Amino acid sequence: MSGLILKLAPHERVLINGAVIENGDRRSRFAIVTPNANILRLRDAIHPEEARTPVKRVCYIAQLVLSGDADADEANPQLLRGIEQLSQVLIDADSRLQLSRATQAVLANDFYRAMRHLRALLPREERLFAAMRQ
Repeated sequence: MSGLILKLAPHERVLINGAVIENGDRRSRFAIVTPNANILRLRDAIHPEEARTPVKRVCYIAQLVLSGDADADEANPQLLRGIEQLSQVLIDADSRLQLSRATQAVLANDFYRAMRHLRALLPREERLFAAMRQ
């Protein structure tokens, strides 16, 4: 994750390589220069009970690797299988692009980027579920 810039709001929490760090009273900005650091903004975290939809479940697997709760080598096949399953349903061009980018990120062991691309699909998934309920 070389060159990642984090901008934190006052008292915002972030998980970096398994350590929870809380910002002080002011906004701050800092760069993460260590390659392959595992970083997760806690405001973006999906809680286990929230991982009830297909996209959220796949995002949650990537999040577990970032938090240090899952081994990358064990998570890779699960992530790739989940992305493949999503590609069977999310067939529009933009979804395919996000899924392709997520796949590339998983293959590069860049779980932050994979999660970011998968999270871009959450609004689309919500719209699909809303349309099904009508």
